[in-house]
Amino acid sequence: MHKQIPLFKVFMAPEAPKRVKSVLQSGFIGEGPEVKRFESELSNYFNIKNYEISTTNSATSAEHLLYHYFKKDRVLVENIFEGVAFVTNPWKSMEGGAVLTTSLTCTATNFPIINNGLKIKWVDVDPITCNMCLDDLQRKIDKDTRLITLVHWGGTPIDLDKLETIIENAEKKYGHKIIVIEDCAHAMGSTYKGTPVGFTGNISTFSLQAIKHITSIDGGFIASPYASLNRDVRLLRWYGINRDDNRKDFRCEADVKEAGFKFHMNDVSAAVGSSNFKYIDKIVGVNKDNGEFYNERLKDIPGITTIPLIPNTSSAYWIYTFHAEDRDGLMKKLFENNVYCSRVHERNDKHSCLSEFQSELPNVDAAVKSMLCIPVGHWVDNEDRERIVDTIAQGW
Repeated sequence: MHKQIPLFKVFMAPEAPKRVKSVLQSGFIGEGPEVKRFESELSNYFNIKNYEISTTNSATSAEHLLYHYFKKDRVLVENIFEGVAFVTNPWKSMEGGAVLTTSLTCTATNFPIINNGLKIKWVDVDPITCNMCLDDLQRKIDKDTRLITLVHWGGTPIDLDKLETIIENAEKKYGHKIIVIEDCAHAMGSTYKGTPVGFTGNISTFSLQAIKHITSIDGGFIASPYASLNRDVRLLRWYGINRDDNRKDFRCEADVKEAGFKFHMNDVSAAVGSSNFKYIDKIVGVNKDNGEFYNERLKDIPGITTIPLIPNTSSAYWIYTFHAEDRDGLMKKLFENNVYCSRVHERNDKHSCLSEFQSELPNVDAAVKSMLCIPVGHWVDNEDRERIVDTIAQGW
């Protein structure tokens, strides 16, 4: 029997236990110096002018914060031209409104929408890339559209130039700003025309959950070029309390203007995340190398369709997805050879708690019948990937 090749495997830096021990012995394990240090390391790595990074205790919390923020009236202050802030169109409350989103994603993308009292309007996917279908998005944007959430499936960047054109045309037509949230849970390390995905002008969220490229045990972060949003989410992630206030009593906060949440990252998680983040280039490099190997070796196998990339983009291949005729037969063959595989995420629109938002999604119907993900991460060596390809090439 061949050795087992898992679909996912946690990466943990050898120095992480020592860092954690140091934090545990410091007497300070809440949000403190380790969190600030980790946020600084993330910012320095991505190095995108005027973007700020705010960590959270999960990517789900990051999404929840953003939907909470945008369901109320806001004044959006951007900070993208030579560090000079200016005010965009005031954001009008979308309380009870609909977010245009994809059903082919983790529930962490969409459950925070309904948990904020907002509605969902499903957009179909491209049946090959599994990313949001931008033609369907263009059809479904209307005068009430304020917020769009998209996912870079598996790390494959969506066509952001086409998206920008669609958004610009819609804003001219309807006379108000439309915000795009990029869910980059799969895409840490992906690039779009040389720029890290998630840092091309929109707001983005990233995941640091256990099996992502980089883990902080659990965690996530928001990346945003909006100065006002950055200020507010840092307040809202810790109850709405300004922790930098000069207090008469160091334990008693001043007036809290908006009730927030307990969504902040702690120093233990930050120490783990920081330790692992030193290996980001190595980890993503292995994923990319394995993904490109599969692209080349699978493309000519009968019954297999690989996912193409837009020119001048790269995928971080958090998962490697392709399409197979008789997908279930191939899954059986791979499991018989001790290779783990899965669709990874169930389509969200099938869940009972989202039944009120049902709509026809023919491309999602097609994609889930043929899509499959195989091991691609840091644990997959040259011998493993050869065995995976050979198993597929034998037929099923």
